[in-house]
Amino acid sequence: MPNLEAVNPANIAVAVFDRSAPDLVKLTAILEQGGYRVLSASTEAQVERYAKSEPLNLVVTGFEARQVDPFPLLERVRSLSPDTEFILCGEGGTAADAMEAVHRGALDYLAKPVEAAALQAAIRRALERQALVAADPKLRRSLKRRAEPDIFVGTSVRMRQVAETVAEVATTTVPILVTGESGTGKELVARALHDRGGRRGPFIAINCAGLPDNLIESELFGHVRGAFTGAISDRPGAFQLARAGTLFLDEIGDLSLKGQGDLLRVLEDGVYRPVGSSRPLRADIRIVAATHRDLATWANEGRFREDLLYRLNIVELHLPPLRERPEDIPALVESFNAHFAAKHDRKKKAFTDGFLAALMRHRWPGNVRQLRNLIERLLVTVRATEIDASYAPPPAASAGGAKTNVLFSVHAGMSVAEVEARLIRETLVQVASNRREAATVLGISPRTLAYKLKALGLSSVASESAKSRELTA
Repeated sequence: MPNLEAVNPANIAVAVFDRSAPDLVKLTAILEQGGYRVLSASTEAQVERYAKSEPLNLVVTGFEARQVDPFPLLERVRSLSPDTEFILCGEGGTAADAMEAVHRGALDYLAKPVEAAALQAAIRRALERQALVAADPKLRRSLKRRAEPDIFVGTSVRMRQVAETVAEVATTTVPILVTGESGTGKELVARALHDRGGRRGPFIAINCAGLPDNLIESELFGHVRGAFTGAISDRPGAFQLARAGTLFLDEIGDLSLKGQGDLLRVLEDGVYRPVGSSRPLRADIRIVAATHRDLATWANEGRFREDLLYRLNIVELHLPPLRERPEDIPALVESFNAHFAAKHDRKKKAFTDGFLAALMRHRWPGNVRQLRNLIERLLVTVRATEIDASYAPPPAASAGGAKTNVLFSVHAGMSVAEVEARLIRETLVQVASNRREAATVLGISPRTLAYKLKALGLSSVASESAKSRELTA
């Protein structure tokens, strides 16, 4: 830990801003007691002038919570002085406000009236963080490192088109629907849209498949104290937490019809109400939804609202499965290699041509996620500096040693149900060792596979396939 005691406080520039004159005087006095070089400001313009004239160590901002938004000033100062830390001092704030402040880039949040000891402790934490980063190049690199590896590397035309579309629409606020099989990187694309869009708020992800009907409104829109039994305090929902940022709705196809209706109203009106509140709030967010399902078919079957699909599907980004773009695998491997080597403080591995060739022949039922996990595992567990073909995943198992890439004919006049039944049957017999693996290969959930097996009369095929594997195991 760098020694802050050796640092002269007079060399530390701290700007303090508050529109309230009495509060500004109080905050200034606390800072001056610490010996810091204090730059007082009663307007945001003054703070910006300070940031333009010299790098600021810290900005202490007082404001009235829920009446004044302090974050535009934070963004403007950070554009001038990227390493400046912010401490927010809010009047009338709650725990939810504190959580949002940290989500949106502030180091700390203190409630007014501010106690001198609490502010001094917060300042010390801010300075310790700055000193630690300045003294440790490895930590500085770590803090600047991308949170996720780049999945847009490679040469395939389809992923180049996805990357170009992301670049075109990132700065807009139109809803985006990201489609593709499980594991193709839908959330990574959503994060890329957020990062490249310049939204100043946070990225909040919600798994729609895990939202029960009785909690949907509360999880999405929040609730106020006393709204229902057990609501002992105000609780912000996803729409509040993602304010000025991006709300990622993963597996939107699994959202119940009730939840779909609730979401549609917000998309149409632009406002929502926390459960138990009469005060409407503006939905200042960017919506990105994702699904591995065919929502158009589901809409025709009445399982997904057609009007919601139209609202979400203004721009669709479809991610192809990894098996359809093997030419991207070498570049993806190197991207994951660099990312996880930095993340786990390991040296990058050297991957042989034989290893890469084996990966390009693999079917990748888990898509990019499976490849990513493989490379991370090899970096962490293998001591060898070179990774050869012996470390590649084995070919998918098949009954009786039959080849896994089995072809079957589809001819004009066959119904969609007949084609689907044949595809599922061949998958069960030739590729998967159990229903969960079959669902992964088919890009559907185990529950959906169970439904289709029953509806298409394939339950006996699944049972026979399982028995045959037990006999040959």
